[in-house]
Amino acid sequence: MKKVHEQQLHTNEMKMLRWAGGVTRLDKVRNDYVRGSFKVAPIVEKVKESRLRWYGHIQRREDDDVVKKVLNIPKSTRGRGKPPATWWNNIKKEMDRDNLSTQTTQKRVLWRKCTGRPDPR
Repeated sequence: MKKVHEQQLHTNEMKMLRWAGGVTRLDKVRNDYVRGSFKVAPIVEKVKESRLRWYGHIQRREDDDVVKKVLNIPKSTRGRGKPPATWWNNIKKEMDRDNLSTQTTQKRVLWRKCTGRPDPR
């Protein structure tokens, strides 16, 4: 996800929270206060959390599973310029940021704790 898309998500989320709370921009109430009154996490963090959760789900699948095979398709060479942000690049960046490894994905309970959601059991 690009920074522009993250900003758009944040903006729309805050519009909805302000509307739900009956607060207008003219009231000059800070976003942190509006978010704190609803006790919700930023939507961008929820997107990152679900992306990591899905990655863990894929890694726990069998090696001959179609979804897992698709991750290992050879990449074609690109031309000049900065390559576009991909799902795979975002996963690698988030795993490096949180000091996670692919071995952690095999332990479901631990993986759910690392990605921010407790095990429902």
